[in-house]
Amino acid sequence: MEDLLYLYGLIPAEEGGQSLPDLKGFDGIGDIYTIPVGKITAIACNLDSEMYSEEMLKERINNDMEWLQEKAFHHHETVLKLSRIYTIVPLKFCTLYKNQDSLNTAVTTNEAKLISAFDLIKGNEEWNLKIYSDDKLLKKQVSENNPTIEAKKEEINQLSKGRQFFEKKKLDKLIESELEAEKNKISEKIHVGLKEYVLRGDVKKSWSNEVTGRKENMTWNGVYLVSKTKVEPFLEEIQRYEKYMKEDGWKFEATGPWPAYHFTSF
Repeated sequence: MEDLLYLYGLIPAEEGGQSLPDLKGFDGIGDIYTIPVGKITAIACNLDSEMYSEEMLKERINNDMEWLQEKAFHHHETVLKLSRIYTIVPLKFCTLYKNQDSLNTAVTTNEAKLISAFDLIKGNEEWNLKIYSDDKLLKKQVSENNPTIEAKKEEINQLSKGRQFFEKKKLDKLIESELEAEKNKISEKIHVGLKEYVLRGDVKKSWSNEVTGRKENMTWNGVYLVSKTKVEPFLEEIQRYEKYMKEDGWKFEATGPWPAYHFTSF
């Protein structure tokens, strides 16, 4: 049976003449190589179609966490190394084609879209910014300085002792609500401020503490496409935010450059 094609990414054909780094493929045996498809070049490796059948992959992905972590790490590291050499549209983990004909059809059909993606990401880098907050500290600040909460406190003070007990429970919920609103307001203001340095900026879903392993809550998870010429001022601006906001319970984590997963698709 014909081998499967495992894809890591797609690059402009004019960059396909550069030497590939010496990297092993998904099975750890064969090497990665290039496949020219018109104006696009695919970076791929071969996989035995029986050993890596659809059923086998589903079984491994669903039931073998050690294998999944190893292979996902291999894919990520390979794409990351390639992104430092080429203008690459990175492909998702376990992107497979049955043969070169099916690959050719898919690439040819999406050629215009891919060329636009190359134009967008060429000379630019993807960076991620996660913002964390110390909610205990921020809650104290909000409860002492928020006009809405101050007004509610004054209202409660005018009530009888019995009514005050129930209204104070409502006050706690109001403080939580105002805290979330304040965190979003500040994070969005930072996001807008950073857009001065970026070509595009998008917001992703924030992670829970169980995922991050941190005591602070993630309040923002932004991803940015930044020109290589503006990466330094972009990072300096983040450092300025951290310097002035650290004492108020805010922490910033900028990471990159990453393959442009969030600004390309195939």
